[in-house]
Amino acid sequence: MNTLAIDKAIAKVPFLADSKNIKKIPLSGGITNLNFKIEADGRAYVIRLAGEGTDQLGIKRDVEYAANKVAGELGIAPEVVYFIEPEGYIVTRFVTGKRIMPEDIVKPDYLTRIAQKLRLFHRNAPKLKGEFNVFRRVEMLTKTAKAKNAQFPEDWAFIQKKMREAEKALLKDPYKPTPCHNDLLNLNWLDEEVAGDIGEIRLLDWEYAGMGDIFFDLGNFAHHHRLNEDQIRLFLTAYFGSFQPKHYARLRIMWAMSELHEAMWGTTQSVISTLEEDFQGYANLWFGRYRMHTTDYRWEQWLKDASKKSK
Repeated sequence: MNTLAIDKAIAKVPFLADSKNIKKIPLSGGITNLNFKIEADGRAYVIRLAGEGTDQLGIKRDVEYAANKVAGELGIAPEVVYFIEPEGYIVTRFVTGKRIMPEDIVKPDYLTRIAQKLRLFHRNAPKLKGEFNVFRRVEMLTKTAKAKNAQFPEDWAFIQKKMREAEKALLKDPYKPTPCHNDLLNLNWLDEEVAGDIGEIRLLDWEYAGMGDIFFDLGNFAHHHRLNEDQIRLFLTAYFGSFQPKHYARLRIMWAMSELHEAMWGTTQSVISTLEEDFQGYANLWFGRYRMHTTDYRWEQWLKDASKKSK
C-alpha cells in the first residue's frame, strides 16, 4: 500500500473528499496495517488501511468496525466517524495523547483504570458477530501455517498436549462468551490529553475483537506486560472487586494460551506476510515463554483451581 491507496481511501470519505489542503501523515507502530493521520478543515482523523491477506489471520473488518464503534461510544476507544467499504478501512477521531510506557502501565493507578475499562466493555458491549476462541484460533492458524509449510517446533506434540489440558480444565466451568478486545499489547494503549492534562485512557486496534473469554483479555494484558504476583492481585481485584484463587488460575492459564496464540500468529505471518519482519524469531520467543508457563510447578494446581465449579 502506498500514497495512491490513502488517496483512494480519502476520496471515499464524504466529509474529506471535497476538503482543501488535506495533510496526510504516516503513523508508525502498525505491523499488519498502515495508519495515516489526516488533517482537514481544522480537524484530525486516523484512517486505518487494512493489511493485505489479513483475512488469513481470521480478521473480519466488519466485526472490528462494530467493536471499535461501540468502544468509542463507551469512551474506551477513539470514536469511529466513518467506515470505508468494501475495503474495510476505519476512520476514527485522532487522539492527541502519549504512549503509556511499559514501566508505567503496571503501576497501581494504571492497572486499576485499565481493569475498569476492560470491565466496561465486557459488560456493556452488545454481542459481536465474530468469535475469538483462542483454542479454535490456534487450530485455524496451525492449519494455515501447515498448508504453507511453515516451520514448527520439534516439541509440537507437547505444546498441543498442554493446550488440550488447558481447554479441558476451563470447560469444566465454562464462562459465557463476552465481547472482548483480545490484543492488549502496550502499543494499543494511549493516554489522551484532556484540556492540557493527561487524563483519559484510550484503547486502539480492535481487529481481533470478538465474542470470547474475559480471562483471555485479562491474561493477554498480563502476558504482554509481564505482571508480577502483586500486580496480578491488584489487577484482578480492580476488575472483580475481590481476589479469588479461581480467577487467578484462569488468568494464568489464559496467559499461557495467549503466549501460544502469539507464537502461532508469528508462525503464520512468517509464511503469508510480505513485510520485512522476523516473524519466525517472534514466534520462537513466544513458544519459549509458553513452555516456561506450562512447565511451571504450579501448572497442575492452576488446572485444578480453574476447573472448580463456581458457587
